Amino acid sequence: MSALVLAVVAGGAIGLALGSLGGGGSVLAVPALIYLLGFTPVAATTASLVIVSLTTAAAVPAHARNGHVRWRTGLLFAAAGIGPAMLGGLLAARLPAAVLTMAFALVATVAGAHMLRPRPATADAARPVRTGRAVAAGAGLGAVTGVLGVGGGFLAVPALVGVLGLRMRPAVGTSLLVITVNSLAALALRAGTVDGLDWTVIGPFAGAAVLGAWDGRRLAARVPGRTLQRVFGVVLVGVAGVMVLGAVRSAGLVG
Repeated sequence: MSALVLAVVAGGAIGLALGSLGGGGSVLAVPALIYLLGFTPVAATTASLVIVSLTTAAAVPAHARNGHVRWRTGLLFAAAGIGPAMLGGLLAARLPAAVLTMAFALVATVAGAHMLRPRPATADAARPVRTGRAVAAGAGLGAVTGVLGVGGGFLAVPALVGVLGLRMRPAVGTSLLVITVNSLAALALRAGTVDGLDWTVIGPFAGAAVLGAWDGRRLAARVPGRTLQRVFGVVLVGVAGVMVLGAVRSAGLVG
């Protein structure tokens, strides 16, 4: 299968997850770029930030038209993550490839397990915002985005629901705004590495992801969110296992 076809298929799947769940799909971008398209871990995290920021920025207006983006809340949450995202971007360029891969596999495992875990029903009434927890959650999300090149929506949505008291649909829409800001902040300090990326792959990948995000928004209205979360949770756990095995083999620990 050609690189172009692989890029389009992977991009569509990632956009579908972002559009329907507000997160989770971007965690698949890095392993897809590494194992399907031959990117190095550092190049893959940078390319993932480009793809994720374009995809989420394109998806935000549609969610906003439906009244599902809380601009003030999202921007305040994202502001706490800008600094950590930029510092994380600097750190990622200095980490060994094996460390970056193992760290990413750990985050993918946590994301997958989180999606598979049964969820208690959330109350419709808004809860008071705890500023300290909101800042800590936003900063942690920014750091993950900067180091690993993922949007962090699988962390943003639970934080927006549990910490800031948003309902699920506004949390999904607002998470896309947060992801866009954090991804652009992380990219700001990786500008020197963008020129070396293979845009013949990234362009179709990002284009398919944008289209997939639009379809994901429609899919979310037809398929129960729990069903979608379970599917992507299983995929993420499987991807994490493949990445750990690959890292162990690269280190020569197994044949």
